[in-house]
Amino acid sequence: MDNPFSSANFVADAGVFTYFSQSNFAGQLIVLALILFSLVAWTLMISKYLELNKLRQQNALMNVRFSKASSVLSIPTNAGPFSDLLEQINTIYAHFIASKENKSKALLLAQIENGLHRGVAKHSIAYESKMVILGSIISGAPFLGLLGTVWGVMDAFGNIALQSSTSLQNLAPGVSGALLTTVAALLVAIPSVFGYNFLVSQTKQMVVDLENFASALVDKVELEMNE
Repeated sequence: MDNPFSSANFVADAGVFTYFSQSNFAGQLIVLALILFSLVAWTLMISKYLELNKLRQQNALMNVRFSKASSVLSIPTNAGPFSDLLEQINTIYAHFIASKENKSKALLLAQIENGLHRGVAKHSIAYESKMVILGSIISGAPFLGLLGTVWGVMDAFGNIALQSSTSLQNLAPGVSGALLTTVAALLVAIPSVFGYNFLVSQTKQMVVDLENFASALVDKVELEMNE
């Protein structure tokens, strides 16, 4: 009876599925885990891009309203980080105007700046959410691939040692199956690195825009108070 793992069958049917079948159990398990990680990474990258794009559009609309408004309190709010910062300003500013207590303008500005610092920090963390998971996949995938390859090569040489005759043809199937885990790991890590770097650059730019908007709000409030 023909040996399904013989070198002749391996050469005739060489391909990804053949390499997978030639892998040991640990290698197959690692390849399946890497496929899962790849799906998670692509889902995170796409969802994060769509999320940032939506927030960017909301912020752009708020920025247009801010540039056209004559007063901070007259700016209509919508959804988004810029709008959230404006609502915090309006709450503090409106309470200051309505209050009958004799409060200094310096105290008002200090309260506004503290509120904006908290708002910027909160939204900066929200911008960077899910990035830790993506970074962990990028860091962990190559090590999983290396583990599967080393383990597979170790098993391949161990099986050869138990045979009466050794040859490259007998060793090749096991080694090819072992190397599949490294290929799978690189297919996970390489696109994830490009996606991660792109999203990080977008996040940094949006954080800078958030800080600039917060600074512009403070300037506008201070100008209104001095009029």
